[in-house]
Amino acid sequence: MADIICIIGSKGGSGKTTLSHMLCYGLGLIGRRAACVMTDICREPPPAHSLPYVYADGRSATARNRILATLRERDNWVGVIDGGANSLDTDSALHAEADLVLLPFRDSAEDLRVVCADLARLPNAYALPSQWPTNPWQYKASVRLLESIPAEFRGRVLAPVFSISSSKLLLQQPPADNLPTPLNNACRAIARYTLGILENGGAALPEAQTAIGASRRLQRMVDQRESQTAHA
Repeated sequence: MADIICIIGSKGGSGKTTLSHMLCYGLGLIGRRAACVMTDICREPPPAHSLPYVYADGRSATARNRILATLRERDNWVGVIDGGANSLDTDSALHAEADLVLLPFRDSAEDLRVVCADLARLPNAYALPSQWPTNPWQYKASVRLLESIPAEFRGRVLAPVFSISSSKLLLQQPPADNLPTPLNNACRAIARYTLGILENGGAALPEAQTAIGASRRLQRMVDQRESQTAHA
């Protein structure tokens, strides 16, 4: 039986589609069979590609249910459902079907407000900081944003997926013949991390495994390096 991972959420522009393709590509790179299922009626399905995962058109409820039923019959597959924005009824239905629900959000107060509302209505979902900034100044601001997450949700906010400009190549048409090593490595890491979270069953994580714990560790490393540079 396949595992079903839904990447959904009310906020548009949060990186759901990019994250869905990065996850499927990463799963393919580590030897897992994956299908990326689009549900956003505002998108057109891309033509066939040579990347190591299947792309399926689930924009209608009938097609989506048929795809999910097919996936459930296949062992060792992972179905990744790419949700659309402002689709509360569809999100609720997918939440009920999924083994893991991810809610991407970006580094803005509005994204955080919306994802907290989604966490409240989808009790087994995890929020996932997506396309997270790598610029040192922006990153420090993003850490302060994470520190403002209400205490009841902190155990359900995963470690950030950092922005990588080459991720757009996964959506490029025609597809790139060779994808850069940093993108390959990032996608593998996302896939392995997500499979680990899948085993957690929706339970709250210890702080060390959350966005706040991961960000604090990284910030300490950055501060230490800056201090060493200043004293060099």
